[in-house]
Amino acid sequence: MPTALDVYSGPTLANVLPAALAGLGASGEHDPWGLPRCSAWVVLLVDGLGWNLLQDSLSEAPALGELTGVPTPAGFPTTTATSLTTLGTGLPSGLHGVTGYRSFVPEIDDTVGWLSWRSGRSGNDLRETVVPERTQPHPTVFERAVRAGIPATAVLPASFEGSGLTRAALRGARFAPRHAHGDMIAHTVVAAAEGGLVYCYISEVDTLGHVYGPGSLAWRSELAEVGAAVDVLLRELPRGTGLLVTADHGMVTVPESARIDADHDDTLRSGVHTLAGEPRCRHVHTEPGRTDDVAARWRDRLGDDWHILTRAEAIASGLFGPTVAPDVAGRIGDLVVVARGGGGIVRSRAEPHLSELVGQHGALTDDELAVPVLHTVT
Repeated sequence: MPTALDVYSGPTLANVLPAALAGLGASGEHDPWGLPRCSAWVVLLVDGLGWNLLQDSLSEAPALGELTGVPTPAGFPTTTATSLTTLGTGLPSGLHGVTGYRSFVPEIDDTVGWLSWRSGRSGNDLRETVVPERTQPHPTVFERAVRAGIPATAVLPASFEGSGLTRAALRGARFAPRHAHGDMIAHTVVAAAEGGLVYCYISEVDTLGHVYGPGSLAWRSELAEVGAAVDVLLRELPRGTGLLVTADHGMVTVPESARIDADHDDTLRSGVHTLAGEPRCRHVHTEPGRTDDVAARWRDRLGDDWHILTRAEAIASGLFGPTVAPDVAGRIGDLVVVARGGGGIVRSRAEPHLSELVGQHGALTDDELAVPVLHTVT
C-alpha cells in the first residue's frame, strides 16, 4: 500500500499555487520547481488530465508537449473535490477535510457530496448547515495572495459562483464567470495584464473521460480543444506571463464486468452504516462494534484487488497527508477501501449515474495519481 513516503515525499498538487505566489515575489511561499519571477502567473487546471494519459496523447495537443514539465502526485484520494481543495489551500486532505468525492460528516450523521455541497440522504443544499468557511477553515492561497498585496482572480464556470466548494477552496479570489473556452481565454488574458495570480479551470476532458472512457475518440478530441486553447493563451497572454498547466487526477477505464454492486451484495452491506467515497475509493463507516467483522468479510469478498485499511492504518500510513486534524478524522471511513486493480464498487440504487460511468478515479494507481505540472513563460 502506498504511504506518505510515496505520495508526499516530494512536491504535490498542494505546492502549485504557493509556487506561483513565490514566482510573483510573495515571501514565505515554497516553490519546489524554481519558477521564474513574473508579474503574472496563470495556473490552468485541466480536470482529469493525468500524466500518463497526456503522454499517450501528446500528438492531439502539441502545445502541451512544448512546455517544461514533470509528473507530480495529486494527493489522496484522487478525486476532483479533494484535489481542488488541496490546490486552493496548499494542504493535503487530512488538514483541509474534503476527504473524498462524498464524505460522511458525523456532526450531521449524513454524507456531503462536496462538488454540490448536498446531503446524501435528502439531496438538500447544506451550505447553511455545513458552512464552507467553517468546514474548511484554513486560509486559501488566494487569501494569502491578497494579504500580500497580490491580485488574485479565478476564471471559473459561471455556475461555480458562490458554490460550497468555491467558498471552501477558492475564496479570496475575484470571481470571473466563464461560459466556454473563448471567454475563459479572454478573462484570463485581461486578468494577466493586470498582474498577479490567475487561476482557470477546464472540466470537459474529465466529463468525456467519465462518459466515453479515457483515451476514447471523444476524449482525444476534447484534449485537442484544450491544446488549441493553450496555444491561444501562449499567443495572447502578455509577454513575460508565466503559464502553468496541471490537473487534479488521472482516470482509468472500469468495464462493467469489473464493477461490484454494493447495493445488491449482502456480504458488503451487512454491518455497514454508511458507504461514502466513490467506486475506486470507498469510505466504509460501520455499525458500532462491527468494524473487524466488516473488514474480514470485505477482504474475503474483494481479495487482493483491493487495499482495505482501518481508519487508524490509513492515518498512520499517511495517505491523507502527514497529519490528520482531529475534526477531520471522522470524515475518514472506519475502513478505507482502495482499488489496486481495475475494478470499482458501485451503488446502482444510491448512485445510479456514477455507477454507469466508464471512466473512474479515486485510487492510487499511477494512471490516477500522477498529474502534469507543465510551465513556461510567454
